Amino acid sequence: MSNPEHTPDVTTQALEDIDVSLPHRFHDDVWHDWFARLRKEDPIHYCRDSANGSYWSITKHADIKAVDTNHEVFSSEAGGVAIVDPLEGEAGIENFIAMDPPRHDEQRNTVAPSVSPANVAEMEPLIRERVIDILENLPVGETFNWVDKVSIELTARMLATLFDFPYEDRRKLVYWSDITTNVPQVTGIEIDMKERQAGLQECAMTFLQLWQERAAAEPKFDLISMLAHGEATKDLISDPMGLLGNIILLIVGGNDTTRNSISGGVIALNQYPEEYQKLRDNAALIPNMVSEMIRWQTPVIHMRRTALKDFDLNGKLIKKDDKVIMWYLSGNRDESVFPEAERFIIDRKNARQHLSFGFGVHRCMGNRLAEMQLRVLWEEIQKRFSKVEIVGEVTRVPNNFIRGIADVPVILHPL
Repeated sequence: MSNPEHTPDVTTQALEDIDVSLPHRFHDDVWHDWFARLRKEDPIHYCRDSANGSYWSITKHADIKAVDTNHEVFSSEAGGVAIVDPLEGEAGIENFIAMDPPRHDEQRNTVAPSVSPANVAEMEPLIRERVIDILENLPVGETFNWVDKVSIELTARMLATLFDFPYEDRRKLVYWSDITTNVPQVTGIEIDMKERQAGLQECAMTFLQLWQERAAAEPKFDLISMLAHGEATKDLISDPMGLLGNIILLIVGGNDTTRNSISGGVIALNQYPEEYQKLRDNAALIPNMVSEMIRWQTPVIHMRRTALKDFDLNGKLIKKDDKVIMWYLSGNRDESVFPEAERFIIDRKNARQHLSFGFGVHRCMGNRLAEMQLRVLWEEIQKRFSKVEIVGEVTRVPNNFIRGIADVPVILHPL
């Protein structure tokens, strides 16, 4: 429910006072008009002051691509990839998404083969088996939380598979992902920072042990084994913060994109029943629908870059060390690229042009895996259920980095 104090009139607030990073806008799902105004009036917008200091907002599709592909000027390494600056005590946590070439390329290339097209294709039977097991054990005809029973469960099983992580402990991976992306400057709410630190410490110790076991064994095809044996990454064992950073990156990347697109897809189909009917009429639309779900949901709201030098971007002078935020959520609503961009249209011709996976050297490594999980899920849903019906209020997460969904109460209607 929206809090009136949180939502000043977007049409009357002075342009220079607009701060689109306020977490409650994403919790209340009232961000749409704010970004629409910036795209129309000031697509490269300077916010002088926010909880995270001053920053530039890049809100149009073409400008976001221009920043995302120019790592010589706009650095991931200089200040991290989120609007929040690294927390005290965590500044040493490094990972390859927060690196610039060539270090980024060396570390990314070590684990990229695990999600190559050939390996993703090999994973499909296992993913389908796990999807079927989840769907067959859902309570039909009674209300349950789709996020917990399906979205989280499927991504937890997939992460456990990718890491060859103890299957019975798979929900720990989701927990570690959640505490990583929950920080006060991102969520706008108080966080138990001691609990967060303890959780990250447990994560580090768990993966340190797994790393040592995999390094001592013959190379296998899970992500930990690949990192432990990779030339560019095998020495991470001597850098616990670097090891933790890369593990957390892979956990968050595997968790948030897929999990929140699964939840967002159900919301979209319920919000646009005519699109749900298209799906019933033609299951061949599922691959394109998956791209549209990822566009419409945009699981990662933004990515940050830091300017390495003064740079003129479409007439705006971005100065050295300025914080530059690429709002993927806004770029995916750019009407000049996506007609009727607010609408969810499962046969949208250019759905795959979405920005949700990023562009350039940092384009999401696991994009094919995420798409395949969503495709297989919806293929199996359509074999069993005529409708996944939302029967209560959706609860979203107050977070300006991950567009998270906590509760989607649903009832399943069998075929």
